Amino acid sequence: MMPFAITLVVFVIISLLYFSPVLSGKQIKQNDITQFIGMSKEVKDYRIEKGEEPYWLGNAFSGMPAYQVSAYYPNDFVRYIDKAIRFLPRPADYLFLYFFGFFILLTALKVDWKLAVLGSLSFGFSTYLIIIFGAGHNAKAHAIGYMPMVTAGVLYIFRKKYLLGFVITALAMALEVYTNHPQMTYYLGFCLLILAIVEFIEAFKTKNLSVFTKQAVVLITAMAIGLGVNSTRLLSMKQYGDFSTRGKSALTINPDGSPKEKSTGLDKSYITEYSYGIAETFNLMIPRFMGGGTVEELSSDSNFYQTLEKNAGRNVAKEYSKQVLTYWGTQPIVEAPAYIGAILFFLFFLGVFLVKGRLKYWLVSATIFSIVLSWGKNFAGITNFFIDYVPLYNKFRAVSSIQVIAELCVPLLGIIALRDLFSSKVTSEEKENALKNAFYVLGGITLLFALFGSSLFAFEGLRDAQYQELPTLIDALITDRKAMLFKDSVRSFLLILASAGLLWFYLKGKLKQVPVIIILGALIVFDLVSVDIKYVNKEDFTSARKVLKPFTATQTDKEILKDKSHYRVANFSVNPMQDGRTSYFHNSIGGYHAAKMKRYQELFDYQISKNNIEVLNMLNAKYFIVGDDKLQENKDANGNAWFVNNLKIVKSADEEIFALDSLNTKTSAVINAKNYTNKNQFKKDSTATISLIKNDITTLIYQTNTQENQFAVFSEIYYKDGWNAYIDNKLVPHYNVNYVLRGLEVPKGKH
Repeated sequence: MMPFAITLVVFVIISLLYFSPVLSGKQIKQNDITQFIGMSKEVKDYRIEKGEEPYWLGNAFSGMPAYQVSAYYPNDFVRYIDKAIRFLPRPADYLFLYFFGFFILLTALKVDWKLAVLGSLSFGFSTYLIIIFGAGHNAKAHAIGYMPMVTAGVLYIFRKKYLLGFVITALAMALEVYTNHPQMTYYLGFCLLILAIVEFIEAFKTKNLSVFTKQAVVLITAMAIGLGVNSTRLLSMKQYGDFSTRGKSALTINPDGSPKEKSTGLDKSYITEYSYGIAETFNLMIPRFMGGGTVEELSSDSNFYQTLEKNAGRNVAKEYSKQVLTYWGTQPIVEAPAYIGAILFFLFFLGVFLVKGRLKYWLVSATIFSIVLSWGKNFAGITNFFIDYVPLYNKFRAVSSIQVIAELCVPLLGIIALRDLFSSKVTSEEKENALKNAFYVLGGITLLFALFGSSLFAFEGLRDAQYQELPTLIDALITDRKAMLFKDSVRSFLLILASAGLLWFYLKGKLKQVPVIIILGALIVFDLVSVDIKYVNKEDFTSARKVLKPFTATQTDKEILKDKSHYRVANFSVNPMQDGRTSYFHNSIGGYHAAKMKRYQELFDYQISKNNIEVLNMLNAKYFIVGDDKLQENKDANGNAWFVNNLKIVKSADEEIFALDSLNTKTSAVINAKNYTNKNQFKKDSTATISLIKNDITTLIYQTNTQENQFAVFSEIYYKDGWNAYIDNKLVPHYNVNYVLRGLEVPKGKH
């Protein structure tokens, strides 16, 4: 037990050292988390004030379910287990989780604890796993952290340790689903499915299908328990998913009138927008193979700096060299290269040549699978097949992130290779041949790019046109990109050479095992951390106050907040659909979320983006923020609710959305015949009134007084599974009108 206790202490210390600013109370600045704070403020305030969950938020996208933003579920004991494991300050807690989970996985494979520590550090410091902290992808990091633990439980079951495997699998799966990042959990499913296929083939060959069946039953039962304890979360997610941008659209026509691509999920172009370049794959072992992140800082001895200094002066060169467009791949934005490590890839190939059996077949197959699918539109045949035919694949975007499977499998096979290299059960000849072959392959690749890489590519980036006013600057930048490829290729080659030499000396009896592990561990940590800190470091931390309260009200915000009525704000000084700040202060027509309601996103694409003022009026957008934080009051906003004289009944979603092109939303409403079959007529009543008298997010109460039966339209988003309508405490049907809003028949009289 002592080695394991020491290991946990080491993981705690290293996690805190890497993110040392947390020791002084600082927190990391994360754009996605900043936006989340804006989006979730109303829900959090309600939670504090009422002591309960609203499950709906009104401060973003004119209203949406809160399930995917911030929600606590009743009897959710998994949350407390997770808190106990992640006891360190964020983001050190996630780094510790990486180490801890991978250590459990290696222990399940009977790897000596010293090698397991080395492997855990190798996994945890993988560049992609670190850079997602800078972007604020905490849920993704959370889910990745539990992946090794789930895998460990599954391996225990396949190694016939049924009780231990059952307990670990059920618990780890419960924690994995709790993280609320379905995409990462889905990708883990692919990895485990490949493992199950390999195990099935082995059972079939050895005629042990009865044993495999028993293992499958235990495994499925454990998984079911892990899913079951998250049933509230999963069912609400499934319910909302059908109405989100992940669900099927009812539209068949694009905003420009062209036929719309048929899909039960996201559009293919959106799914594959972030597709890894085929050649870009080499930056998994050569960090700045394609220039690193989208922007990098270049030193004063770079060609870019010197050319700019010569043409525009030193001050300009200093300023513009801080963020240079060095990336020349095809992805829209890249925070940093997804560098797994030159040494780890070398060890992975050592495993390819040295390790025997189904474990190797699983890890190599899963790695190839993830890399090929990460190419997305660059390898369209296989990607389109998965989008069209594999369940749920079309619900997720950024296919490049499926490389998380490789992030797990590469270091795992690398450490298993070291285990076998140190084992007396493998002959010296096999070890030497495997070591030489791995060096020839990886060393050869890195040396090839060092010697000839500058002549193999054009090194032209998607955004180079930004420098077109000074053509020599583009030439200088291309020269710098070539230099990056050369330097990092040499760097990777030298690290591989040093690692191969170290292991060769061990095989020849010149070095003992423990010193080899220590030196190799130091090389791996140096390799990875020296890349990591370029992208996530102390500069990314600030005071906790600035992180927890990131927004300060402007004079415009203060002016709007003087109005105590219920209204919405349209902030056109930014992209409304990528803006969580406005939601921090106001009820916004926009927001920041990857799974918006599909109909609302379509309303924006088809109408709001075309400046349809009638649509803004029906959303009760009373204030517009334009230009440099300038305020405009929209006195034509329809208010909270109003009566219409005319119902325009249409037969399709296409007719619904395009009817808004010319609809007078104050007097008419459009409704789909599928949802409304009544033939009631509504007479104009100039004395009719309807007013909102109570609003606390989950309850909206209106007072009506009419002399004729009326049809009311509410400036609230329709969500049939989230809201009920009552008149004088009697449940009545309400309808989806104007594509996104709620409509209700109101009888004459006072109600």
